[in-house]
Amino acid sequence: MNVQDELNLEFKRLVTRRHFFRDCGIGLGSMALASLLNEKAFAQANPQSKNPLAAKAPHFAARAKRVIYLFMAGAPSQLDLFDYKPQLVKYNGQPMPKEFTKGINYAFIKSDAGLYASEFKFARHGQSGAELSDAFKHLPKVADDIAIIRSMTTEAINHAPGQIFMNTGSVQFGRPSFGAWVTYGLGSETQDLPAYVVLTSGGGTSGGAGNWGCGFLPTLYQGVPFQRTGPPILSLSNPRGITREMQRRTLDTLKELNEHHMELTGDPETATRINAFEMAYRMQESAPELMDLSKESKETLAMYGVEPGKNSYANNCLLARRLIERGVRFVQVFHEAWDHHSEVAKGIRSQMKNTDQATTALILDLKQRGLLDDTIIVWGGEFGRTPMVESDPDANRSKGRDHHNKAFTMFVAGGGFKRGVTIGKTDEFGFNVVEDPVQVHDLHATLLHLLGFDHTKLTFRYSGRDFRLTDVHGVVVDKLLA
Repeated sequence: MNVQDELNLEFKRLVTRRHFFRDCGIGLGSMALASLLNEKAFAQANPQSKNPLAAKAPHFAARAKRVIYLFMAGAPSQLDLFDYKPQLVKYNGQPMPKEFTKGINYAFIKSDAGLYASEFKFARHGQSGAELSDAFKHLPKVADDIAIIRSMTTEAINHAPGQIFMNTGSVQFGRPSFGAWVTYGLGSETQDLPAYVVLTSGGGTSGGAGNWGCGFLPTLYQGVPFQRTGPPILSLSNPRGITREMQRRTLDTLKELNEHHMELTGDPETATRINAFEMAYRMQESAPELMDLSKESKETLAMYGVEPGKNSYANNCLLARRLIERGVRFVQVFHEAWDHHSEVAKGIRSQMKNTDQATTALILDLKQRGLLDDTIIVWGGEFGRTPMVESDPDANRSKGRDHHNKAFTMFVAGGGFKRGVTIGKTDEFGFNVVEDPVQVHDLHATLLHLLGFDHTKLTFRYSGRDFRLTDVHGVVVDKLLA
């Protein structure tokens, strides 16, 4: 045997040994990994599945198919918008009674700060008699289409944990967002756009990307933020010289390699990678058409107050409607501009110009298109504001309101919610909830119920236990259901 023959024999022996350890080792590893992964997540990583985000049936017949969550980051003042208190007018400027604030410390005001009556007038609207402040110029048009919750409470008192808690059900970072749970449970009705889209206006959210993250769920389910200007997602256009055909051949080869890797490892993140490449390819055609608001009628643009080509809350509301029409399951519109520690009335008037018309237009638009019946709309922030005034000359603050987690207001519409109702009640100063308290987990449980889920059974096994959006809390609020 010559030297070349010996080298060939040794090469075959080594290759055979490597293949043995690769096949046996990976095979045993895959079985061990499969026992640790949630069955649903592992099934969605199956390379035989053409679309890992294919639509799935919920636990029972759903009233709603999709969600548009209008998140008013910064915390709007419920006392200046929804919860009129004559006693604040009567005792305006007098110290808050100590029995209300005993043992409570605030970030920017003293607990005995003076009471502060709203500068807005309130009136009742529609057949429902919904009581709204005159800060709203447009929302009264849909007073009979919304359900107002005056008795929200939360555990968090600062913005970042408050936003994370409202969006993930936990004050700790790293849990899956509400939108991620929804797409995990229901999948998507489109292959050309992400299942969960995030749109932003105003400032940046205090909670950051954790507000729309996937936590310990496969990254397939996290929200996809669209850029405020230009292409919705970077790098959608091919480099010069790369044709559509060349790109398709490259992606096909890459897909084969990724599917082979997933077959060996069972890693659900590989399914995410495959889906991301394919989604980006399809979005090169779907995204430009989606973002072209000039396709809308002049009447529709005027109804929303849209200025084509400009980033705004109004544009995002119209985009939200266009997204759900194209099968997107969950759209989250973040508008960070409501943290009014000073000049709360002035700040609210400013934000009403930015949001009131478009919010109302979205509800009316969905209603006239027959989409409101199976689309949930949620409007609200992370907590409320104090009935006491925030005034600090050293900080150049006056006539503001501090953070308040014991009582605040949100409203919901569509998708199986009662229309034209107001539930919950606060005390004479709007400090504490005294009737029908609704905690964050209760809101989440109710939203999941309308989407067809038993919130106690929509779970994912992680670190040895089953997690859920509502953790170990939450009850469905029957008074809100149609």
